[in-house]
Amino acid sequence: MGTVALAVTDGMLHFELSQAYEVFASAPAGVTVPWYDVTVCGPVAVRVGRFHLEPDLGLDRLQHADTVIVPGWADIDEEPPAGLVDAVRAAHEAGARVASLCTGAFVLAAAGLLDGKRATTHWAHTDVLAARYPRVEVDPDVLYVDNGSVLTSAGKAAAMDLCLHLVRLDHGSSIANAVARRLVVPPHRAGGQAQFVTTPVPAQDDHPLAALFPWILERLDQPLTVEDLARQARMSSRHLGRHFKSVTGTTPLQWLLTQRIRHAQELLETTDDSIDTIAAATGMGTATTLRRHFNRTIGVPPDTYRRTFREEHPKLA
Repeated sequence: MGTVALAVTDGMLHFELSQAYEVFASAPAGVTVPWYDVTVCGPVAVRVGRFHLEPDLGLDRLQHADTVIVPGWADIDEEPPAGLVDAVRAAHEAGARVASLCTGAFVLAAAGLLDGKRATTHWAHTDVLAARYPRVEVDPDVLYVDNGSVLTSAGKAAAMDLCLHLVRLDHGSSIANAVARRLVVPPHRAGGQAQFVTTPVPAQDDHPLAALFPWILERLDQPLTVEDLARQARMSSRHLGRHFKSVTGTTPLQWLLTQRIRHAQELLETTDDSIDTIAAATGMGTATTLRRHFNRTIGVPPDTYRRTFREEHPKLA
């Protein structure tokens, strides 16, 4: 998936475009594997929000990319340009993986790429997407949806989540985490996590859980309980659950399990440790427990994940 093309035209949102460029255009320090070759494809001159942009190549070059990113579409009441829709469709037919960020899903839907598929977009526009394109199964409650060759994300921060998800698919968790550290963003939020939480996240230094998250990540090898987390956070278990739900969209134990699985992925990718050793290092206790949770979450057993990862990424193994 070496070539990434960013599809732009008048009416695109600059925030999502900039996010994608930041993720795919520069490899994080210390990463020596071949990185993406990024091009910006569009008409001769494009106005993106308050900015003027000069694309590298025309939209016809999208069909030569391995991955095509369609940023957010500013005015969903307007039909996206036919030239953009046709170029995105042609790219997918040529074998490209196509991903939309935020309201870029309207472009993919207009191209027919979401027919019969589950998809998402910014929660404020999911009803419009569903009404306009009834053949699309719109899910308003998730951060992003991965259909293999077609992916869609919710808005803003979820667009970053999808971009990091693509890096994780291509290069593994360790390198995706390195990209996240460079950009100072969370390394992983599962696509099925709720995209809209009713309580805004306060500034990190002021948040009651600010110190708890790193404390947990340093102790993934320990058998932590909700009571342990509540004690460390100096609040009741019920109060802790409410804070977790407002910040992460999930429960403390589910969040903890996700971190254990992600740590197991990284160890499988970067070490030759046995499954028993990894189970202990991730707090799973036994290889049987690790295999059960890993298979249910990732879709394959840890042994298969390690073997497949090293076959696809021999230079990273």
